[in-house]
Amino acid sequence: MFNDQYLPLIHKPFKRVLIANRGEIGVRIIRACRDLGLSPLAVYSSADLHSRHVALADSACWIGNAPSNESYLNIQNILNAAKELEAEAVHPGFGFLSESAEFANEVLKAGLVWIGPSPASIHAMGDKTLAKRKVTEAGVPCSPGKNEPLKDLKDLQDTAHQVGYPLILKAAAGGGGKGMRVVRKDEELAQAFEACQREALSYFGNADVFCERYIEHPRHVEFQVLADSHGNIVHLFERDCTIQRRHQKLIEEAPSSYISAETRHKMGEIAVRAAQSVGYVNAGTIEFILESPTKFYFMEMNTRIQVEHPVTEIVTGVDLLQMQVKIAMGEKLPFAQKDLCMRGWAIEARINSEDPFNNFRPDPGCIKELEFPTGPGVRVDSHIYAGYKIPEFYDSMIAKLIVYGTNRNDALNKMARALSEFQIEGIQTTIPFHQALIEYPSFREGNYTTRFIEENDKLIENSEHIHAILTKEEAAVVAIKVTDQKAKLEAKVNVLPEVPSAWANAFRLESTRR
Repeated sequence: MFNDQYLPLIHKPFKRVLIANRGEIGVRIIRACRDLGLSPLAVYSSADLHSRHVALADSACWIGNAPSNESYLNIQNILNAAKELEAEAVHPGFGFLSESAEFANEVLKAGLVWIGPSPASIHAMGDKTLAKRKVTEAGVPCSPGKNEPLKDLKDLQDTAHQVGYPLILKAAAGGGGKGMRVVRKDEELAQAFEACQREALSYFGNADVFCERYIEHPRHVEFQVLADSHGNIVHLFERDCTIQRRHQKLIEEAPSSYISAETRHKMGEIAVRAAQSVGYVNAGTIEFILESPTKFYFMEMNTRIQVEHPVTEIVTGVDLLQMQVKIAMGEKLPFAQKDLCMRGWAIEARINSEDPFNNFRPDPGCIKELEFPTGPGVRVDSHIYAGYKIPEFYDSMIAKLIVYGTNRNDALNKMARALSEFQIEGIQTTIPFHQALIEYPSFREGNYTTRFIEENDKLIENSEHIHAILTKEEAAVVAIKVTDQKAKLEAKVNVLPEVPSAWANAFRLESTRR
């Protein structure tokens, strides 16, 4: 469609699915395959020999050493594994090669079904300047700026004088906050431009940079879309992903308390148009940045399943992973837009193996004890277990805690309860950070922007602040000085009875090959 080198999607039934990923999303895809009666196949690096996704799969194949460029980013090794395991389809999950048009194309060249959008669509939305041009043609609002890569410093200076300050420079092939710079005056342009180009080349192998007007205090709201190969497309409403740190999402919820029903309807229609502008098929997410509750701009499209997909599943009742697989098999969407609605409220907290009181430094290590929260309205998506050693080579997210309530306040209360029951010993995690955040007044009131963490940095990261907002028992578990592991453990023993970990007894690693 956009480039003759890209192959069209293959849509046909299959039974054996290779999961080109690891960890939590690997487990999630395996479960979706099992529920559909399909055979899940895993790949693993040297660091993931004892990972849960390996044990749960029907078969598994080693694809390289621990560094991701030698394993999960090695296209040929993954294709070799697909051949060895006699896979018929490939699901990329998120991260790694999930938004690689090259990988999708190679999967199709091998005669396999790609469970995702076409390589041409991935390419079109992966190039941020091309994406903005495509969606603009479809009548989708984009923030003021230039939809072409900047030629040189003079081109940037001219654009800056047309658009006005502040400006944000972005990598054309980028994402995840990499290769971005905010510029507030002429004197900063040259240095920011050079730095942004350097980072863009380093992270994405492409030095192209574009710019647009920078919105100082925005909200971040995204819309889930599903499209089949028969021309049917719907949106499944929004997720509010405003709470972020350094452009990395921390909390997601659906619906958003920031927009009205009228704005929701309008944004949903525009999200569908954006996806249609590149002939999109399968699951995808249109991300918007909001200047006000009624003024929004297209930011980018994620051409894969999102980390935060569970909140949409919970409020709509649609299993997005199963829908991805069914669409890839050539099935029609079983519903139209008029059939979809949201019920209740869902919130997700990303649990990372990081020390929130030491600048969120990653803390890989061995999990000594583990107890997941349970009870009404609580879901945990994870791959960890007691005795599992978290590798240092990959993303630090180890679990997603998702709760459901009848309204936002009910969901927040359930999240607070679930976080207090979530016990992980042996490593530092972001659980106490989330506990502080959930009780923070302005967050409770829905009064926050993407700069909330930066603007409340000292308050939230101060352990005494956490101590003040938690109940007496929770404060004893967390301890005033959360960085003092001994104090934390002693406090837990004094307050809570010993609870044997069901995970340690129930989960036993099986052979990596069956």
